[in-house]
Amino acid sequence: MTRTPESFTAPSIVVGVDGSRASAHAALWALDEAVGRELPLRLVAAAPPGAAAEGAQTAVHAVERAIQNIGRPVTVEVETVTGEPAAALLAASRAAAMICVGALGLKHFEHRVGSTIGALVASAHCPVAVIRSERRHGWVVVEVDETPDSAAVLQSGVEEARLRRAPLRVLGTWQSHDPDGHDADERNHLVRSQLDRRLETWRHRYPDLDVEPVAVPGSGPPWLSGHADEIQLMVVGARNIVAVTELLGPAGLAALPDTSVLIVDRQRLL
Repeated sequence: MTRTPESFTAPSIVVGVDGSRASAHAALWALDEAVGRELPLRLVAAAPPGAAAEGAQTAVHAVERAIQNIGRPVTVEVETVTGEPAAALLAASRAAAMICVGALGLKHFEHRVGSTIGALVASAHCPVAVIRSERRHGWVVVEVDETPDSAAVLQSGVEEARLRRAPLRVLGTWQSHDPDGHDADERNHLVRSQLDRRLETWRHRYPDLDVEPVAVPGSGPPWLSGHADEIQLMVVGARNIVAVTELLGPAGLAALPDTSVLIVDRQRLL
């Protein structure tokens, strides 16, 4: 079913469409979110001021047809607006359960999409998914820490793993220097035990959930790059600036070229 509403107020899964292959990947990835959550899939294309609207309309309707051809039970909403992509998507995020964008858009050589992603991560009113591929196999990975967002990040990871019927790996790191004098094996065991305690509630609630703690010495990126072929989605907190920067920057793209990234802020959840 396709409809073009006069206004959008109900929660939806929003996709930024710009005519690039990356944005088409984002729409197909977001389809699982919309179907699994029983929400509309809203396709938004922006024609920058001074540009012809036909290009945006052509792009968004091409993605709409691709979604329809798949035949999944989803309501598709289509909108084309005049304005910069970042502003259009930020406005759309006010009524979104999630906003999805391709990692590299049609204008990426002009850094347009990079700045759009940065604006969304900083100011969107909902979680932001940056899609690098349509990969549908492998782990969902969450890196937890002691920040206020950590519980919401873990919950989002659980929801994504269940929606995608994927194994969940929960990552905790430990540093080589320990003021209490624990050796490496003890620190590894301590971190795994702490993670296990955090996972008790989710294991009890969802006995069929395949979830395992992973204790990593140092930092997460070396472990992540070593398991790049096994990870379909990385979930991270918006306030974990170091992790967000590493995952979305050139090094993260090179290390995890097919791993999508979901950025979650506990204060921006519906």
